[in-house]
Amino acid sequence: MQVPEAGADWELTSREIPEPGRGEVRVRIEACGVCHSDFFAKEGGFPGMTWPLIPGHEIAGVVDALGDDVRPWRVGQRVGVGWFGGNCGWCDPCRLGDLMGCENTAVPGIWRDGGYAEYIVVPQSALAAIPDALSAEEAAPLLCAGLTTFNALRHSNARPGDRVAILGIGGTWAPRSTVRGEDGLRDCRHRSRDRKG
Repeated sequence: MQVPEAGADWELTSREIPEPGRGEVRVRIEACGVCHSDFFAKEGGFPGMTWPLIPGHEIAGVVDALGDDVRPWRVGQRVGVGWFGGNCGWCDPCRLGDLMGCENTAVPGIWRDGGYAEYIVVPQSALAAIPDALSAEEAAPLLCAGLTTFNALRHSNARPGDRVAILGIGGTWAPRSTVRGEDGLRDCRHRSRDRKG
C-alpha cells in the first residue's frame, strides 16, 4: 500500500522487488503494526518527505537477501525494523555514541519506504533479531509502542513487585505483557471509557 502524495487516498500498487546495496539487507515482511504516526506520514506531517511513500515502521519479517559487507545477519533469520532506521556511524552524534541522534537516519515509512509492503531494504544497523518464541504479529508492535513502554520501565525505579501504570493511547498499552515479561512487575489498567457517569 502506498500513498501517492500527501493527503491522498491509499492505493494498492505493484513495484519491483528492491535489491540491497552494500551494507543493506532485504527483509520479506511478515507483519507490520499500525501506528498513529502512519496517519501523519500519510498526510505529509513530517518535514522532508517524498512521494509516493509506503508507510509503516513496526516491521517483522525474515532476511531475504544480503548486500555486500553485511555481518552478522544471515538469510532466513527473523528480524524486525522499528522507528530507528539505522545509523551511519560517521556523523558527529554517531561518533559520540548517540546512535538514535544520527543525522543520516531514515525512519521507515517516513523518509524511506516502510512496512506496508512485501519487501523492504534497510541498512543492517536498523535490524533487531526476533526470537522464535514471538510470532511476527506479536513482535511487530514491540518495535515502536513496545520500545516506548520498555524504555520507560528501564529508566524508571520500578523493581519486582512494584505496581506500575502505563499511560498512553493506542499501541502503548497493547504490548505491556510482553514488555513486562517475567520481571515481577504488576500493572494496573484504567481506561476512561470504562468509567460510568
